[in-house]
Amino acid sequence: MKMFNHCAFIRFLISTDAASLSGQNYSTVSEFILIGFSNFPQQLLPTFFLLYLLMYLFTLLGNLLIMTTIWREHSLHTPMYLFLCALSTSEILFTVTITPHMLVNMLSTHHSISFVACASQMFFSFTFGFTHSFLLMIMGYDRYVAICHPLRYNVLMSTRDCARLVSWSWAGGSVMGMMVTMIVFHLTFCGSNEIHHFFCHVFALLKLTCGKETSSVTLGVILVCVTALMGCLFLIVLSYVFIVAAILRIPSAEGRHKTFSTCVSHLTIVIVHYGFASIIYLKPKGPRSMDSNTLMATTYTVFTPFLSPIIFSLRNKELKNAMKRSFHRTFCPLSS
Repeated sequence: MKMFNHCAFIRFLISTDAASLSGQNYSTVSEFILIGFSNFPQQLLPTFFLLYLLMYLFTLLGNLLIMTTIWREHSLHTPMYLFLCALSTSEILFTVTITPHMLVNMLSTHHSISFVACASQMFFSFTFGFTHSFLLMIMGYDRYVAICHPLRYNVLMSTRDCARLVSWSWAGGSVMGMMVTMIVFHLTFCGSNEIHHFFCHVFALLKLTCGKETSSVTLGVILVCVTALMGCLFLIVLSYVFIVAAILRIPSAEGRHKTFSTCVSHLTIVIVHYGFASIIYLKPKGPRSMDSNTLMATTYTVFTPFLSPIIFSLRNKELKNAMKRSFHRTFCPLSS
């Protein structure tokens, strides 16, 4: 129902904007063409399709397994795993927003996407993407409180406070998604309607706009996105500065190792998340082909979500043991 309401609101905004531009000498764009993998050799597309399909299915199953395990295991009903469950949800929704359409376009000759569908895809991809970043920041704060203020942990991270933090993350992601989508789709699109990407990527769309405000809007979108993402990264880094300082004060090596091990999976995900994003968005401009840019973009939209459940299930001993117990209770009830 929420998704339907968002789509209806986006449709209203776009129709209002189109009406306001009816008096200008610009042709109204009713659909876009997603170039995506169209320029790749046709014999390679089935291989890419199978690879990305398997990664997509593994992403869904892996995150669903994490969520189911946390739900069934009462020992995991703690703030850290509540945040992990919310993170898995945002991971699934982000993947569902982009990957299925990309897979269909790989084997289809019809690569068009309607104006409203494109706006909706941008809104939901930004919403779930920013929610993911906000949740990573909150998980860093959770580790900071657990290690630096263990005696106050139950007070500072109560169930109500955790629910409030998760709600604010989703609300913040929705605001960012709506803000960027409204800014971009209130511009005028003229000339070519070909998007040189496999989904409605904001910067690929901005290249199709025209008018005096295009350059300022592009700069504004960049500043909004970079400020939000770098703000999250700064707070995560700040949390780990205090965490490392607290760990170094622990006298025994075993105690230091045990304490730091509770942060390894989260820290790894942060490095992967921001590492691949930096490779794509902060890479220097050069004579790269569209094909290489398309493949690089899949590292963030397909490969990073694929890695997340692997990292959390392998690097988190408590979650891994809980999965084993859940598996034995389900498939080997007599032995358990």
